[in-house]
Amino acid sequence: MNDAIRVEDLGKRYRIGGMPSGYRTLRDALASSLRRLSRRESPPSKDTIWALRHINFNVERGQVLGIVGRNGAGKSTLLKLLSRVTDPTEGKAEIYGRVGSLLEVGTGFHPELTGRENIYLNGAILGMKRAEIERKFDEIVDFAEVRKFIDTPVKRYSSGMYLRLAFGVAAHLEPEILVVDEVLAVGDAEFQRKCLGKMSDVAQEGRTVLFVSHNMSAILRLTEETIVLDKGEIVMRGPTPEAVDFYMTSEMARSGERRWEPGDDYQTDNPFHPLAIRVLDSQGRVADRVLSSEDFSVEFEYELQEELTGLRVGVYLATSRGEQVFTSFDTDNPETYERLTDRRKGHYISKCRIPRDLLNGGVFIIGVNASSFRIRSYFTDEHALTFTVDPTGAPGSQWAEPRRGPVRPALNWEITEVVA
Repeated sequence: MNDAIRVEDLGKRYRIGGMPSGYRTLRDALASSLRRLSRRESPPSKDTIWALRHINFNVERGQVLGIVGRNGAGKSTLLKLLSRVTDPTEGKAEIYGRVGSLLEVGTGFHPELTGRENIYLNGAILGMKRAEIERKFDEIVDFAEVRKFIDTPVKRYSSGMYLRLAFGVAAHLEPEILVVDEVLAVGDAEFQRKCLGKMSDVAQEGRTVLFVSHNMSAILRLTEETIVLDKGEIVMRGPTPEAVDFYMTSEMARSGERRWEPGDDYQTDNPFHPLAIRVLDSQGRVADRVLSSEDFSVEFEYELQEELTGLRVGVYLATSRGEQVFTSFDTDNPETYERLTDRRKGHYISKCRIPRDLLNGGVFIIGVNASSFRIRSYFTDEHALTFTVDPTGAPGSQWAEPRRGPVRPALNWEITEVVA
């Protein structure tokens, strides 16, 4: 058998709401179980939710498998089950090899212990001998860049130091299976490059890697095959480029408009209520396809249930592969910012115009955000709407060749003949 991981009908159910009534004795637990069996009672369903259901897949030894999905899709729950942090409600997962996990910043670290002590503790948990840990010790410390603080309790570390050491331990102590959950969400650009490089090295050494990330560029670079999760189920598994395209464009409104109903992706007690986002062509019509050679607009409709100070409403634009193109807010103009410092309760539309001859052909993703800078984030949806740009008539379209990059601007050129 060449499998490192085999998952069969795996599921995890959680209770929602309510708090435990307190500590129970063994006698209480046995009595409760007997009562339930005698009455043939099933666990209540109204206060539970399936984070994962009917998950089936296998991972071959040496394979690097990507896992993508929106927030709440079940990605972290799946990795916790595979890392045995929590037990499944149903089904099973068979793991053939030693697992090293980085699920959150400093997972498995004891805050009162020093960095040195935590390295040895994690190595012992992985079943390594002291000599093996010592052989890797300097490499871990150099990678994490914490040698000066290695004998300081990790509770005094910054989040960046914590993360560097946690990743160094997870990646360098030679687990046969490395499970990484969104390690690139924290840390500076240089550290992210180091993490990607180390994961690439681990993969080339023939070890198995499960990699969860919202960074599609990293998924595309590191993995050849990817699973797409949605609402706790696998909706696709395939070559990574195809899986990324599916994830970035599936289940989004393709009519050029998306509407939110009360309770959709936001809390009703939130003072900011999103209503709709639309792409409008040069004629002001809702469209899911626009021409690169014509202006078009994006408008975000919303309601404020109370006056908000410092509110800014904006859009993120990205390609279908997750490459960021630009971010723009409705109060980027200083005069507008001063005029709308306090935005009173009411119904609003924030609308921006995208100039012609800017975007290249392809599929683009619009994300939306409403926040008061460094005070509060009211609403974010990074995959709110998708639309297509048709490059017909774009600069250089007389040549039937694809142009690289997400932008295709009409730049002013001068051609001067130099006479000798």
